[in-house]
Amino acid sequence: MIATIVCCFAFLTTKAAAKTEQPLSATLTFYYNIKNALVAGDAAAAASQAASFLDAVNNANTTSLGSKEQEAFSALRQKLAADAKKITENKDLAAQRASFTTLSDNMYKLAKAVKLSSDPVYQAYCPMKKAYWLSSEAAIKNPYYGSSMLTCGKVSDTIH
Repeated sequence: MIATIVCCFAFLTTKAAAKTEQPLSATLTFYYNIKNALVAGDAAAAASQAASFLDAVNNANTTSLGSKEQEAFSALRQKLAADAKKITENKDLAAQRASFTTLSDNMYKLAKAVKLSSDPVYQAYCPMKKAYWLSSEAAIKNPYYGSSMLTCGKVSDTIH
Protein backbone atom coordinates (compact mmCIF):
# COMPACT_ATOMS: atom_id res chain seq x y z
CA MET A 1 0.00 0.00 0.00
CA ILE A 2 2.74 2.48 0.95
CA ALA A 3 4.77 1.45 -2.10
CA THR A 4 1.73 2.14 -4.29
CA ILE A 5 1.23 5.56 -2.75
CA VAL A 6 4.93 6.43 -3.12
CA CYS A 7 4.90 5.19 -6.71
CA CYS A 8 1.79 7.22 -7.58
CA PHE A 9 3.18 10.33 -5.87
CA ALA A 10 6.48 9.97 -7.75
CA PHE A 11 4.58 9.57 -11.03
CA LEU A 12 2.41 12.64 -10.41
CA THR A 13 5.39 14.71 -9.29
CA THR A 14 7.36 13.70 -12.40
CA LYS A 15 4.38 14.39 -14.64
CA ALA A 16 3.83 17.82 -13.05
CA ALA A 17 7.53 18.66 -13.35
CA ALA A 18 7.50 17.68 -17.03
CA LYS A 19 4.55 20.01 -17.64
CA THR A 20 6.03 22.99 -15.83
CA GLU A 21 9.75 22.56 -16.39
CA GLN A 22 9.89 23.88 -19.95
CA PRO A 23 6.53 25.24 -21.09
CA LEU A 24 7.94 26.61 -24.35
CA SER A 25 9.86 23.48 -25.35
CA ALA A 26 7.25 22.67 -28.04
CA THR A 27 8.22 25.85 -29.87
CA LEU A 28 11.82 24.67 -30.04
CA THR A 29 10.78 21.21 -31.22
CA PHE A 30 8.66 22.62 -34.05
CA TYR A 31 11.40 25.13 -34.90
CA TYR A 32 13.85 22.22 -35.29
CA ASN A 33 11.27 20.44 -37.48
CA ILE A 34 11.01 23.51 -39.73
CA LYS A 35 14.79 23.65 -39.96
CA ASN A 36 15.01 19.96 -40.84
CA ALA A 37 12.35 20.35 -43.54
CA LEU A 38 14.32 23.24 -45.05
CA VAL A 39 17.52 21.18 -44.91
CA ALA A 40 15.66 18.46 -46.84
CA GLY A 41 14.26 21.00 -49.30
CA ASP A 42 10.69 20.05 -48.42
CA ALA A 43 8.55 23.19 -48.65
CA ALA A 44 5.30 21.36 -47.79
CA ALA A 45 6.78 19.91 -44.59
CA ALA A 46 8.26 23.31 -43.66
CA ALA A 47 4.83 24.91 -44.05
CA SER A 48 3.17 22.16 -42.01
CA GLN A 49 5.71 22.39 -39.20
CA ALA A 50 5.48 26.19 -39.23
CA ALA A 51 1.71 25.83 -38.71
CA SER A 52 2.39 23.59 -35.70
CA PHE A 53 4.97 26.11 -34.43
CA LEU A 54 2.43 28.92 -34.83
CA ASP A 55 -0.13 26.93 -32.85
CA ALA A 56 2.43 26.27 -30.09
CA VAL A 57 3.32 29.98 -29.88
CA ASN A 58 -0.31 31.11 -29.85
CA ASN A 59 -1.35 28.56 -27.22
CA ALA A 60 1.74 28.58 -25.00
CA ASN A 61 0.96 28.50 -21.29
CA THR A 62 3.66 30.58 -19.65
CA THR A 63 2.21 30.82 -16.16
CA SER A 64 5.00 28.69 -14.72
CA LEU A 65 7.70 30.98 -16.12
CA GLY A 66 9.31 33.67 -14.05
CA SER A 67 8.44 37.29 -14.74
CA LYS A 68 11.59 37.94 -16.80
CA GLU A 69 10.93 34.87 -18.95
CA GLN A 70 7.28 35.85 -19.41
CA GLU A 71 8.38 39.35 -20.44
CA ALA A 72 10.89 37.97 -22.93
CA PHE A 73 8.30 35.66 -24.50
CA SER A 74 5.65 38.39 -24.58
CA ALA A 75 8.06 40.70 -26.41
CA LEU A 76 8.79 38.03 -29.03
CA ARG A 77 5.44 36.25 -29.31
CA GLN A 78 4.00 38.35 -32.16
CA LYS A 79 7.29 38.35 -34.07
CA LEU A 80 7.58 34.56 -33.81
CA ALA A 81 3.97 34.15 -34.92
CA ALA A 82 4.45 36.51 -37.89
CA ASP A 83 7.65 34.71 -38.97
CA ALA A 84 5.96 31.31 -38.80
CA LYS A 85 2.87 32.58 -40.61
CA LYS A 86 5.03 33.76 -43.53
CA ILE A 87 6.48 30.24 -43.81
CA THR A 88 3.03 28.60 -43.70
CA GLU A 89 1.61 30.93 -46.34
CA ASN A 90 4.46 30.57 -48.79
CA LYS A 91 5.08 27.34 -50.68
CA ASP A 92 8.26 28.67 -52.32
CA LEU A 93 11.34 27.21 -50.64
CA ALA A 94 13.48 30.33 -51.21
CA ALA A 95 10.83 32.55 -49.63
CA GLN A 96 10.45 30.15 -46.70
CA ARG A 97 14.19 30.20 -46.15
CA ALA A 98 14.16 34.01 -46.18
CA SER A 99 11.44 34.04 -43.50
CA PHE A 100 13.37 31.42 -41.55
CA THR A 101 16.20 33.94 -41.11
CA THR A 102 14.11 36.25 -38.93
CA LEU A 103 12.42 33.30 -37.21
CA SER A 104 15.88 32.03 -36.26
CA ASP A 105 16.99 35.41 -34.95
CA ASN A 106 13.87 35.67 -32.78
CA MET A 107 14.16 32.07 -31.56
CA TYR A 108 17.77 32.76 -30.56
CA LYS A 109 16.61 35.72 -28.47
CA LEU A 110 13.98 33.51 -26.86
CA ALA A 111 16.45 30.67 -26.21
CA LYS A 112 18.86 33.11 -24.54
CA ALA A 113 16.09 34.44 -22.28
CA VAL A 114 14.11 31.27 -21.53
CA LYS A 115 15.39 27.74 -20.97
CA LEU A 116 13.75 25.87 -23.84
CA SER A 117 15.55 22.56 -23.44
CA SER A 118 17.62 20.61 -20.97
CA ASP A 119 19.89 19.77 -23.93
CA PRO A 120 22.29 22.30 -25.45
CA VAL A 121 20.91 24.54 -28.20
CA TYR A 122 23.51 25.33 -30.86
CA GLN A 123 23.45 28.52 -32.88
CA ALA A 124 25.08 28.01 -36.26
CA TYR A 125 26.11 30.61 -38.83
CA CYS A 126 26.07 30.45 -42.62
CA PRO A 127 28.71 32.83 -44.04
CA MET A 128 27.26 32.63 -47.56
CA LYS A 129 23.77 33.71 -46.44
CA LYS A 130 25.07 35.80 -43.51
CA ALA A 131 22.36 34.22 -41.40
CA TYR A 132 22.03 32.11 -38.27
CA TRP A 133 19.92 29.14 -37.26
CA LEU A 134 19.46 26.94 -34.18
CA SER A 135 20.17 23.24 -34.01
CA SER A 136 19.94 20.42 -31.50
CA GLU A 137 23.32 19.14 -32.67
CA ALA A 138 26.74 20.64 -33.31
CA ALA A 139 26.97 18.98 -36.74
CA ILE A 140 26.20 21.52 -39.47
CA LYS A 141 23.15 20.88 -41.64
CA ASN A 142 22.50 24.14 -43.44
CA PRO A 143 18.78 24.97 -43.88
CA TYR A 144 19.50 27.89 -46.21
CA TYR A 145 21.13 25.87 -48.96
CA GLY A 146 20.10 22.30 -48.18
CA SER A 147 21.91 19.59 -50.12
CA SER A 148 23.79 22.06 -52.34
CA MET A 149 25.85 23.32 -49.36
CA LEU A 150 24.78 21.01 -46.56
CA THR A 151 27.81 21.41 -44.30
CA CYS A 152 28.53 25.09 -44.98
CA GLY A 153 28.64 26.96 -41.70
CA LYS A 154 29.95 26.82 -38.17
CA VAL A 155 28.63 26.78 -34.61
CA SER A 156 28.82 30.31 -33.23
CA ASP A 157 27.18 29.86 -29.80
CA THR A 158 26.00 27.12 -27.46
CA ILE A 159 23.14 27.76 -25.06
CA HIS A 160 23.07 25.43 -22.05
